[in-house]
Formats: sequence, C-alpha cells, structure tokens
Amino acid sequence: QVQLVESGGGLVQAGESLRLSCAANGRILSSYAMGWFRRAPGKEREYVAAITQSDITYYSDSVEGRFAISRDNAKNAVYLQMNSLKLEDTAVYYCNTARRGPWGWESVFDYWGQGTQVTVSS
Repeated sequence: QVQLVESGGGLVQAGESLRLSCAANGRILSSYAMGWFRRAPGKEREYVAAITQSDITYYSDSVEGRFAISRDNAKNAVYLQMNSLKLEDTAVYYCNTARRGPWGWESVFDYWGQGTQVTVSS
C-alpha cells in the first residue's frame, strides 16, 4: 500500500527558506527513486527534484541551485530544502516515487498524497 504524507509547507516571504518533509512507507523508499513535484494555481503538476536510491540528485532548471532533495531511508522520509524562495515557487508540493521517462522525470505511481501548500509572498 502506498503511503505518502507531505508536511512543512507554509507562508513565507520571497528570499526565505522552507523545508518540506515526506513520510513514505519503507517499502517504497527502498524500492524506488523519489521525487518532489508541484502544482501551481492554474497549471499542471510539474517535476521539481528527484533522488535515486544511490542518492544521486536531479533538479528542474527552475530550482537548480536553490533547492536540495535528500532522503533518510532509516526514517522512511524524503526532504526538500527550499532556499531563496521566489513568488513563482508558490504551489502545492507533492512527493512520489520517480522515474526518468522519455519526457523527463515522472511519478511511477498515479497515487498522490494531499500535498503541502507553499505560498511565497513579496
């Protein structure tokens, strides 16, 4: 059974930081690469960052250099450290399994948790 619970979102000002957390069941973390995705108002969900089982990380161009994804298999958790937040980072953030598809990183499962809202104000 897939269990994904995101937390850590909030309202911050531009330039500030947030750290998101994702609790997933152990079987998922041990079997898959993991990723963070986001959906901004009026837009489709998009890939943000991914981390492989070997801890190799990947980032979308829009967050490269500002965000950092990490995982702690012992705690069954995935994290997203977000620094230098911008207005355009406002979105609901989701974690999920991830794989590199023909058009880039995508989720393996179509199941999504409730996400966590990140709102960046000026």
